[in-house]
Amino acid sequence: MKVDNKLIDKLARLSKLEFDDESKESIKKDLSRMLDFVDQLNELDTEGVEPLIHVNEETNKYREDEVTEKLEQKEALKNAPEHDGFYFKVPKVVENPDDK
Repeated sequence: MKVDNKLIDKLARLSKLEFDDESKESIKKDLSRMLDFVDQLNELDTEGVEPLIHVNEETNKYREDEVTEKLEQKEALKNAPEHDGFYFKVPKVVENPDDK
C-alpha cells in the first residue's frame, strides 16, 4: 500500500484530525514503517500454528453481584456541580452534524 498525502488526508478526515504539512510527513514515515513491518510478518511461515485466542490459560472467576451499600439519590447529587434535583447535568460533548 502506498502512503501518500491523499491517504493521510483521508485518515485525518475519518478521525476528525487536522495535520500541518510537517506532521503529515512524519505520519507518512511512521505509517510506512508500520506497513513494512506488517509485510515482514506476512512473510512468516505459520503453517501448523494454532491461532492464539487468549494470551494465557487463565479464566475469569465470577462472583454474584450483591448490594452492599446503597446511596440515596439526594446523597449522590449532594456534591454534583450541577443537577436538577433528579439527574446530574453535564455539558454537551458530542454534537450531531445534522443539527448544523
